[in-house]
Amino acid sequence: MTIGFRIRPVTRRATPEQCARAAKLPAANIGDVMNRIQTMRGGFAPYGGKRIIAGPAFPVRSRSGDNLMLHHAIDVAEPGDVIVADGGGELAIAMTGELMMGHAAKRGIQAVIIDGAIRDKAELAGMDIGIWACGVTPSGPYKDGPGEIGTPCSCGGQVVMPGDLIMADEDGVVVIPYEEIETVLAAAEAHHAKEIVAVQQIQARTYDRRWVTESLKAKGFEGL
Repeated sequence: MTIGFRIRPVTRRATPEQCARAAKLPAANIGDVMNRIQTMRGGFAPYGGKRIIAGPAFPVRSRSGDNLMLHHAIDVAEPGDVIVADGGGELAIAMTGELMMGHAAKRGIQAVIIDGAIRDKAELAGMDIGIWACGVTPSGPYKDGPGEIGTPCSCGGQVVMPGDLIMADEDGVVVIPYEEIETVLAAAEAHHAKEIVAVQQIQARTYDRRWVTESLKAKGFEGL
């Protein structure tokens, strides 16, 4: 096969049980336990009706401003998949809009993450699908290719491999590498439990803040 014209099957996927666990956690907590290096860059905003999603990655690579491979990805991805589209960060040309996302929602695609722009913002907001993108423009895309499906892609500064667990909420998008899913979920669940306790302590005015002054003292600050 020629690079730029490849379609490969996605043969591994985060399990439904793993995705359900991830969907109960904030993206911020998941990112924290991966030392904050598996989070897509800021600027990804939710435009679809679903505002919290978690599912297996179905990667797509496209030439900036071209959505031919994204069209095909919608036709061949499995229900529950999260299509992750490398659109090169192009904001002058939308990669998708009402018709494509309506078709994706009917096929059971859980979400589409686009490193690029969308259009038909008002219509997308009412659809039963998650859509994260970096901007909005009325300018439509080309449909010429090249592109790839099922090969690793880059989206929001993260390498996304087929089957990785993608979790997104109103803060943005995180990528859990397939081989690390169980370890990361266990750590994120424990971290989230600690944060729940902290919130309770804040409300009760019992939140221990001694670590702040101790950190300042350790750095040599005087007058504390």
